[in-house]
Parts: sequence; C-alpha cells; structure tokens
Amino acid sequence: MNNNKAFSRKGINYDVGTFTRGKGSSSRDTFNPTIVKREIEIIRNDLHCNAIRISGQDLARLSLASEIALQQGLEVWFSPALVDGTEQETLIYFAECAKIAEKLRKQSPNIIFVAGCELTFFMKGLVMGETSFDRINTFMSPWKLLKNTILKGSYHKRLNAFLSNAVKVINEHFHGPITYASGTWENVHWDIFDFVGVDYYRDVHNKNSYREKLRTYFKYGKPVVILEFGCCTYKGAEDKGGYGWAIVDRDKTPNQLKGDFIRDENVQVDYLKELLDIFVEENVGGAFWFTFVMPSYPFNENTAYDLDIASYSIVKSYIEKNGKTYNDMPWETKKSFEALAKYYVSN
Repeated sequence: MNNNKAFSRKGINYDVGTFTRGKGSSSRDTFNPTIVKREIEIIRNDLHCNAIRISGQDLARLSLASEIALQQGLEVWFSPALVDGTEQETLIYFAECAKIAEKLRKQSPNIIFVAGCELTFFMKGLVMGETSFDRINTFMSPWKLLKNTILKGSYHKRLNAFLSNAVKVINEHFHGPITYASGTWENVHWDIFDFVGVDYYRDVHNKNSYREKLRTYFKYGKPVVILEFGCCTYKGAEDKGGYGWAIVDRDKTPNQLKGDFIRDENVQVDYLKELLDIFVEENVGGAFWFTFVMPSYPFNENTAYDLDIASYSIVKSYIEKNGKTYNDMPWETKKSFEALAKYYVSN
C-alpha cells in the first residue's frame, strides 16, 4: 500500500478481547472463529474497508483474526493490548507478539505493528494508579498529576524511554513497520516510528482547535494516521468524544445507564462524516473508526438498560438473537454502518 498517498487507508477498529476493566472482564467473552471470519468479510466487502486495526490481548485470537484479515486483502494494524502490565511485563509480551506478527508478515507484507495504546493510561508505572481507571483519574485531577510529576518526573520522558526500548525489542523479531497509538496528551518522539499514530476524538473541549491540533502532527514528516475516532449513540455523545462510554453503571446488576439518555444514531453519522471530511481535507494518511462491534454493550428495548447507547460500534449487539440485515450475525447494523460504507466507497 502506498504510504504517501493521502487518505489511502479506509479503516475500522476490530476488538478480539481487551481487559480495559481489569482481569476477568473481557470486552469480548466469546470468540467464535466462524463469526470473526464473517465479520471481517463484511468489513472488507460491505463496509469497503481496506485496512483494519485488530486489538486485544490473547495471542491466538490476535493471530487468527489477523490471518483472516490478511487473506481478505486487508492491511492489518496489529495492536496487542496488555492492560495494567508493568513496563517489563509489557516488553516481554511485545516480544511474543512480534514473533507472531513476523510469521504473519511472511505470509503478507501488509502488516503494521502498533506498539501499545495510550500507555500512560493502560500500562502501570508511567503514571500513579494500579488500574487504568486510577490512572485516568490521576489525569483528571491537577493536584494528582502535579504529585505524579514530583514523584516520578515527566511522564512524557518516561513514556518515550519505554517506547524506545519497546521498538528495540519488537525489531528483534518483527521486520515490518511500527507505530504507536498515542493519546493527544502524550508528546511522543516520532523519529523512531514509521507512522505518526494518534487516537483522536473530538469533544466539546477541543472542537474549536481540533483541525489546528491535527496539523501539528505533520511536522514530523511522516504519514499521519488516525488510529481511533468515534462517538457513542445518544444525544450529546458528540460532546463527550472518547469518554462517552462513562454513562454506564457497572456496579449495578444488571448494568444500566446513569440517568436518562436519548438514543440517537444520527449523532454517530454526523460525527463520522464531519471528521472524515476533515481527515480527507487535511491529507491524513488514513483513519480507523472506533469500533465495529462491542458485545459487552448490548442493545435493549428498555432504554434504561440499552448499553448500546454508550457504544461506539456501528452495529448493535444482541444477546439471544440474530439481526435481520445479516441473519447469521448476533447484531444489527446502525445508521453509522451505512454511512461509513457509503463514505469509503466514494472516497
């Protein structure tokens, strides 16, 4: 694939199981290879994607989904995700992942290794906090962040030192291109990477400066790729950006929403079109909508329990039935599915 062509990557995120809420709480409990193969076929043929970012922790799942995607002719952004690991544990994990990625690369060169995602949130050690939510809370509190800087030093410096070590470890086993999925609050030294990769959500805080900030990533002279962007499926979600999911109360059984929210699939559609227009106009090298499916946020006719409202996916997951558009799949398409397909086929 031509790395220099503007917006050459029409992508979507695909999760094979990530433990963002801690051990024992996977984003994808059931991994059915038949369903995975069918979903990736739909991503390639019906969504008109030519790239897919495959994320998750389990090596076998990552390998299988990536192999299926490569066979479908998709460019794979191989994104292993070890949540709450230490720096040393993460390096050991990356080494094993790099071996798998190299085997896949020998089958097809269309694979890019993503050396972690927003590690100041999802890896222990750079910022105070035992869990990713603890570390997010550190960032939300100016006093905690100041204390963190006093005790640990600059998290930017520590992050870049880790990434330098990570690239060395990965390069020992994997001989293809490497990037990192950065948060906008992280100042990454991009000289060691082949792509500038950023998870770039728009919300009420950065709406007016969104395009201006995007342009700053081009100063490194490398292709800029948006590895995540998206919003949830309710009125007001466009203002929440990457924090739209936080309206779910997981302390209650069954899980429910924290208040009254109005389901609105058009919010996703408008957000999707507006941001893709910006990416195309600014000559971004490609973008990956977050995300295809979120089984842990199932749809419910009762709005109070409709977790899909807080989902970024372009399909709504069902618990005990299949959809109508694809009657072999345990989900139904949303309006954003059609909008993304239409945009990708026409650009």
